[in-house]
Amino acid sequence: MAKKSKDIREFIINAIPEHPRDVVACAIEHFSVTRQAVNRHMNILIKEGLIQAEGNTSQRIYKLPLLEKESISIPINGLEEHILWRDHIMYSLDKLPKNVYGIWHYGFTEMVNNAIDHSGGNILNVAISKTAATTKILIKDDGVGIFRKIKTDLGLEDERHAILELAKGKLTTDPARHTGEGIFFSSRMFDHFQILSGGVYYSHNIQDDEDWVLERDIPKEGTSVFMSIKNNSHRTTKEIFDKFSSKKEDYGFSKTVIPVKLLKHGLEQLISRSQAKRLLVRFEKFKVVILDFTGVDEIGQAFADEIFRVFPGIHPEVKIVPINTTSNVKKLIKRARISLSLPLFEKKGE
Repeated sequence: MAKKSKDIREFIINAIPEHPRDVVACAIEHFSVTRQAVNRHMNILIKEGLIQAEGNTSQRIYKLPLLEKESISIPINGLEEHILWRDHIMYSLDKLPKNVYGIWHYGFTEMVNNAIDHSGGNILNVAISKTAATTKILIKDDGVGIFRKIKTDLGLEDERHAILELAKGKLTTDPARHTGEGIFFSSRMFDHFQILSGGVYYSHNIQDDEDWVLERDIPKEGTSVFMSIKNNSHRTTKEIFDKFSSKKEDYGFSKTVIPVKLLKHGLEQLISRSQAKRLLVRFEKFKVVILDFTGVDEIGQAFADEIFRVFPGIHPEVKIVPINTTSNVKKLIKRARISLSLPLFEKKGE
C-alpha cells in the first residue's frame, strides 16, 4: 500500500508539467482508483509544498513550485571544476537518487571543464533550479563560443559542421588534455541537453528521434549549456557508457550514433562525394558507426558510394550501420554495398 501511494504521488508530480488541468483524471485512469483517493494524495502533496493549486475546483490548475533556486557568478581564471562542484553545487543535489546524482556530477564537471579549458572567457555563470519533478542547470560563459572555436581550430566549413562533429563524439581541440567524449556522453545522459552559442542552437532530447539544429539571426558571444533530468530517472552513467561500448566490460568509446540530418544545410540535398567525405571525418576512430537517416528522404549515388563502398574498402574494421532509411535511401545503399559483399541492413533499419 505504501509503495502504491508513493507511485501515485510520483506520477502526479511528473504529470503536472504536461497535464496541469487534468492531472487528477490522468491519475484516476492510470491507477484505476477513485477521485477521492487521488484528491487525498493531491492534498498531501500541497501540504508538503511539492505542488501548488490555483483557481476554483472546476478550473483548478496545478503547478510545481521551485523548491530551490541558486545563481553563481565566478571568475574562470584559476577555477577548478571539482572545487566548484564541492563548494557550490553538490549540496543542492545530494538528496537526489544516487544514479541521478552521478549523472549530474559527470555532466556538470565535464561542461565546466570545457569552459575552463576552451572558452577563453572571464566569467562563468551557473543557475540551478529544482522542483519536485526535475532539476535544471544552466552553465554560461562569456568566451569565444564553442561552435566558433571548433570551426576555427579544425578548419571546418561553418558552425553547423562543428555540431555534426560534436554529434559523432571523440572531438576535441586539445587532444593532449581531453578525450572529446564529455559533450557526447552528457548529451545522452540528460532528458534535455541544449547548447546555444554564436548563431547556432543545438538540442538533444532523450525522447526524440532527431537532434535539432536551429540558426538565429543575431549571434551572441559565449556558450550556454542547459541540462535537465527528472529527479526519479532510472538512467545511469553506466547504462550510457555501456550503450556506446562494443563490449559491456569495456568503457572504451567505440560506438557512435550520428544523425545524418545534421549534415544538411537548409534545403540542400545529400548528393555529392564532398558531402559524404565531410560526414566520414573521424569515422576510423570508432568500431561501429550507426547512421540515423531520420529526416533524410533521398541521397545521391555518389554520396552513397563514398560512404558504403569506398570508405569500407579502406577501413574494413569500421562497421557502418544505416537505420531509419526510406526506400529510396535503402536502394542506393544496397547498390553501393553489393560489390563489397557486406550485410545490407540491420533489422532496425528495415
